Amino acid sequence: MNTAGVNWRIISMVQNNSENLVSFQGDLGAYSNLAAKQLFSDMDVLPCRTFEDALAAVDEGNVKYAVIPIENSVAGRVADIHYLIPHSNLHIIGEHFLRINHHLLALPGTKIEELKAVLSHEQALGQCRRTMDALGIKREVFADTAAAAKHVSELGDPSMGAVASSLAGEIYGLESIRKDIEDASHNTTRFVVFSRKPLSDLPTNLPTMTSFIFQVRNTPAALYKVMGGFATNGINMTKLESYQLDGEICATQFYADIEAHPNDIGLKHAFDELSFFTNEYRILGSYPQSQYRINKRR
Repeated sequence: MNTAGVNWRIISMVQNNSENLVSFQGDLGAYSNLAAKQLFSDMDVLPCRTFEDALAAVDEGNVKYAVIPIENSVAGRVADIHYLIPHSNLHIIGEHFLRINHHLLALPGTKIEELKAVLSHEQALGQCRRTMDALGIKREVFADTAAAAKHVSELGDPSMGAVASSLAGEIYGLESIRKDIEDASHNTTRFVVFSRKPLSDLPTNLPTMTSFIFQVRNTPAALYKVMGGFATNGINMTKLESYQLDGEICATQFYADIEAHPNDIGLKHAFDELSFFTNEYRILGSYPQSQYRINKRR
């Protein structure tokens, strides 16, 4: 994506331009910002302090979409969003995979041997551990990657650097003195797009994902029987996450992604079986598979 000349504006939520806004969690220059601009290049972005704020902006009609990370190939699931999804009335309408390319950012003209410490989110620092250890640079945890870059820019101290995106470097006037410093070459984050309305008229000839949540009954083999319903109907489940509800050890919520269109007869049969063994379930959305997912399957 060419970011040159882009006007990175923070648009007030009180302005009447919600149809041209997409929210994300973090500061300008966050990887979520990068994902949002790749998905919606013609829209403006609204940085939000928390995931709750980003989703609430959609729910309240202040923005059209929210772009939220849900899992990372290195760090696993983004736990916070899984706890928020059951309490949201929003719909998932898309997915996007972003290759995470960490950059070592510093004040312009800084030489790598001048750096004594780098700031970043703890996951980003963990993903660059071997590189930082090899360089002998101390790692210090900060709120998030973009906020770290902003802080380094404001400090004006050439001994301090940040691990963040190239976009963060552009926004905050920092220089990338080493790129692609992540230890794992497969480091990729999956984002989902939330909207107030579900997708309508989803073509049946496109590879489709369907996301849903469910709570199994507290009976023997209930989860096994739920899974069997999808297996016997030829439905491929690509993701299954579990977490406790309100601290109750016997009340488990599950989040699942499956490769199926809502009109597939096999999916309808699978959901019929699901209803026998669950207290409740809710479809979060059906949406086209990302080209990244399709290419990976080939």
